[in-house]
Amino acid sequence: MFKHILVPVDGSETAQMAVDKASALAKAFGSQVTVIYVIDPYPFTGVGTDFAYGQAEYLNAATAEANESVKVAKQSFADAGVNVDTSVVEAHTAWRGIVEAGESLQADLIVMGSHGRNALEKLVLGSVAQAVLSHTKLPVLVVRDAK
Repeated sequence: MFKHILVPVDGSETAQMAVDKASALAKAFGSQVTVIYVIDPYPFTGVGTDFAYGQAEYLNAATAEANESVKVAKQSFADAGVNVDTSVVEAHTAWRGIVEAGESLQADLIVMGSHGRNALEKLVLGSVAQAVLSHTKLPVLVVRDAK
């Protein structure tokens, strides 16, 4: 039923819950799995030149965080006996990176957490899951924290 599952991660608990659900689905359907982490390479666009100095530091930190998140997800899939491809993707917004990755990889399901690490980011930027649901034509399984 699902030949290729896309799993965006951000290092949050809900993303890890999505990894667990995707792992079970992949085993059940024999699906190929791709894990991605989306980095916005220009998060300070429109804020002003005062933040330009921190661009390189931001990208270094974001890349390290991305690599760690995909490493943890890859290990979870490996522990479950599921092969997985991983990728760090750059896009102006996380939701856009997820939608574009789903299309370019020809995924037929996106499994993602309902919210990421930071409630303040959600208030300021909006829900990534909500934006993905609004902009993709693919089925999306949104995994929620039971709390």
